[in-house]
Formats: sequence, structure tokens, C-alpha cells
Amino acid sequence: MEQKIRVDLNMGDNLRRLRDEFGISQEKLCAELQRRGCDIGRTTYAKYESGELNIKISVIVLLKKIYNCSYDDFFLGLDK
Repeated sequence: MEQKIRVDLNMGDNLRRLRDEFGISQEKLCAELQRRGCDIGRTTYAKYESGELNIKISVIVLLKKIYNCSYDDFFLGLDK
């Protein structure tokens, strides 16, 4: 079950930046996540990017593999 953010840090901008740098649409990204066993739809992923939902750690792990990036890239600028 997804959990709504109350007042928390939002990594949505970093998710969007990474996806844009990778040059993939939300739809294609979700298709790739589904291919790798993560059942996520575009609407849910859009809510991650907008900060409406907290992203699951399992999704971050898969995104790290897809983007071939470090975990730091997901948390960039959040410690300010």
C-alpha cells in the first residue's frame, strides 16, 4: 500500500532529473520497471516525481540499476 507524504523531504525533482538525463518517458520507464518485476503504473510513478507519494526502496534499487547511477544521485540536495 502506498503511503502519502505528510511533511517530508521530496526526491521527486531528482527522480525527474535522472529520468530526463536517461532520455526516457514515464511510460517507458514504468514498462522497464514492470519488465524487471516491479508492478508500477505511470500514474503512481508520476506521483513519486510530484512528491504526492513516497517512493518504495525497491523501486529506487531498480532505478539505480536502470540508470547505472549512485544512490547519492537520488538524494542530491536534500541535506540542505
